[in-house]
Amino acid sequence: MKTFFVWLVLATGIAFGQYKMDTAGAPPADLPPAFASLLQQQGVKILASSGSVYCELWLRAKAPSGPKSTDDGVALPTIPQGALLGVIRFTGAAQDRRGQPIKPGVYTLRYSNYPVNGDHQGVAPQRDFALLVPMSLDTDPNATPAFDALVALSTKASGTPHPAVFSLSTSSSDKFPNFSKQGEHDWTLDAKLGDLAISIILIGKVEG
Repeated sequence: MKTFFVWLVLATGIAFGQYKMDTAGAPPADLPPAFASLLQQQGVKILASSGSVYCELWLRAKAPSGPKSTDDGVALPTIPQGALLGVIRFTGAAQDRRGQPIKPGVYTLRYSNYPVNGDHQGVAPQRDFALLVPMSLDTDPNATPAFDALVALSTKASGTPHPAVFSLSTSSSDKFPNFSKQGEHDWTLDAKLGDLAISIILIGKVEG
């Protein structure tokens, strides 16, 4: 029984892992200039306990803004539907908020809200999400694709009928950037999108 307990503890540690943040430097040199020019010149790098890079993220230097949304449950109401938030690069196997596998590569992050149709109850207190789009399919950084068009693009990142998503919200942190464990298995990045303080759950599958 003792041996089994030790094995269980070790297995749990491997499953949930430990992560830390480092600087990532400038955006990738092979990004299209129209995208690179909008990004912060200092990104963040998320490292696994082994020291391997889990992902690198570059947010926009200035937050996109538009007419304020009056929809219920929206934490970031001034960001337009479909607006570019940043660029993320995965160097190995990864997962989105739903546990869907994400292949290594470079993706844009675009803003959206999940629809109020009964299918998303309990996934997050707020409706804000970042949808991943393969960089090779995203041609215009100033585009703001409508919900259905953005979902269709994001399914190319997930390889499923559901888009690849990360949960977003406002941040109450007093330190930026900051990367910390929230709850039992969620790892959250608090960062500045221009002057806007946001939180994005980069690691952790929604329960239920």
